[in-house]
Amino acid sequence: MAVKRAESTGRLIAGRGARLLLCALLSGAAALTHAPAANAFELFGFKLFGSDDEEGEDIVDPLNYTVTLTVEGDDEKLKEALDKASSLVQDVKRPVSGSLGLMAKARADREQLVAALYSGSRYDGVVTIAIDGRSIDDLPPDADFGAGPVPVTITIDPGAVFTLGEIALGGDAADLAPAEFGLIPGGDAGSRAILKAEAEIVRRLKEDGRPLAAITGRDIVADHDTATLDVTLAVEAGPVAGYGPTVVSGTETMDPDFTAYVTGLKEGKQYSPKEMEEARDRLLALGVFSSVTVREAETLDASGQIPIEVEVSERKLRYYGVGATFSSTDGLGVEGYWGHRNLFGRGETLRIEGSISGIGDQDTSDFDSNDTSGLGELNYSAAILFEKPGVIGPDSKFFSRFRTVYEHPDAYDRFSTEIAAGVSYQFTREQSASAEVSLEYEDVSDFYHPDGQRHLIASIPLQYVFDNRDDKLNPRRGFRALAFAEPAHDFLTGATFVKFRGELSAYKAIDDAQRFVVAGRVAAGSILGASVEDIPADRRFYVGGGGSVRGYEYQGIGPKDPEGNPIGGRSFMELSGELRVQVTETIGIVPFVDAGTVSEDEFLGSARFQVGAGVGLRYLTPFGPLRIDAAVPVNPEPGDPDFAIYAGVGQAF
Repeated sequence: MAVKRAESTGRLIAGRGARLLLCALLSGAAALTHAPAANAFELFGFKLFGSDDEEGEDIVDPLNYTVTLTVEGDDEKLKEALDKASSLVQDVKRPVSGSLGLMAKARADREQLVAALYSGSRYDGVVTIAIDGRSIDDLPPDADFGAGPVPVTITIDPGAVFTLGEIALGGDAADLAPAEFGLIPGGDAGSRAILKAEAEIVRRLKEDGRPLAAITGRDIVADHDTATLDVTLAVEAGPVAGYGPTVVSGTETMDPDFTAYVTGLKEGKQYSPKEMEEARDRLLALGVFSSVTVREAETLDASGQIPIEVEVSERKLRYYGVGATFSSTDGLGVEGYWGHRNLFGRGETLRIEGSISGIGDQDTSDFDSNDTSGLGELNYSAAILFEKPGVIGPDSKFFSRFRTVYEHPDAYDRFSTEIAAGVSYQFTREQSASAEVSLEYEDVSDFYHPDGQRHLIASIPLQYVFDNRDDKLNPRRGFRALAFAEPAHDFLTGATFVKFRGELSAYKAIDDAQRFVVAGRVAAGSILGASVEDIPADRRFYVGGGGSVRGYEYQGIGPKDPEGNPIGGRSFMELSGELRVQVTETIGIVPFVDAGTVSEDEFLGSARFQVGAGVGLRYLTPFGPLRIDAAVPVNPEPGDPDFAIYAGVGQAF
């Protein structure tokens, strides 16, 4: 029996054994990517700039409409999915261009809704759309609905949920098991599941070095009597090939030869889809490009290699910005920066930044009592940062900095100037390491040296990071491990010491929707080779504050002098646990517990842990969560605050 589609309802009509072309099934699924644009930006419900209307977009003969979408049955999740798939629903506040524009939008919306049903394995659903009480298929081309708003009704009978029936892989995929790709009799027959399986099959063959692997034939049989879908796929692997020349397009100020070099795709080396992805990531990491596409050519070249095509779009060369942080215990902090993304045409970056913090903090350092204005006890920092990628291979980066700091935390007063240079290397997508050489001059006043002590410290910081988190700004799975070592020598005091620090954070979603995420963090460190008083105060360990143990002041946990100011120590440990609950699409609640301790000894021994607990609010944005945390100390010591409030961007860890 031939397959036909009743255009008036958007229903697929077929009897037993009828064939449904996969291209019709899957091309409709592509329409699910619809998402309305937005020019306005709101923060915590307050509009910061822009408007809800599409500014600058001239609509000829604007016509407003209302829309009602009804789904038979009581499946709320399906109703929500169809609401999101409907452009009529999502764009109801935006006028269309006259009656003709409304009819065109309605017809396109029917296709999107049918695609949404296909995605949910529903292949006999009915979508009926009426404008002003008349079916869109009964309307004449010159229909006029008046001044509006025009009522639009969408009625959907979702039909039965289909499951997979017989599955067969042919051609060069005949030896592969369909179940490895989620194609299981009785399993999910949704269009997205089939698309995903196709992509994974092609990926499996490409991993063998076959860049031209492709699906060459599809045979899909929809049996409406049994609500099953039979799937037959023909696959051609193509020959094994190496990389050919890399051709770059779209560069303006960036050197195209250097761009090709950064991909790391050496001619003659066997093709790998993973390396293609890493090449794209590497180019994006330069910070020069707003978009990067890395793809294979459609055919092999005369030498049997696969040419690589790289298409890029450059970002603006210069950028600037401002930021702020707030803590009820540490006051307000503001920062500003200016940068250049491509200084000499090979991805070199220059960044100039400065910050002031401690604004409104009434509990600053007691080591400088001559300044009664309060301005001198603010914390100042300024730096010039330079980076050059690709110095010892595509995955390497040279970096240098010149930084001056004048700060007054409770533990010490410090003026310092540092110059440093080093190299970082990205071994894999998850693993990186860096090494640098630093020379720092500083003058520090603290409990042991109230009149100040000068230092000239040469050090070699070394760092290794493993990071497989799924999202750096708001992770839901994976972990991050850091190991740090810094041997140092003070030429003015003669002290030599080595600072060690390690950190591990882990994340795990405990539900399928990933709305409940358990997060944990542990950090510890030790300084070996010198006494506490011989180690500059700023290089000792401190615990307490928004990025450490919440509920306490910055550096507020650990040994203190008779005045109650922190001294710092040679060893520390921090523990944190959070349950991150996503309440809505934009709001999250985070109960948490932190604990930490500091010891003057090289190892903790019997040092007393102090604990803070509280709850946080998260406002989820595309650039990461905005964070407000309120915490209380569980076992406070004299002088500790009753509570503390912190605000910032990003999760606490």
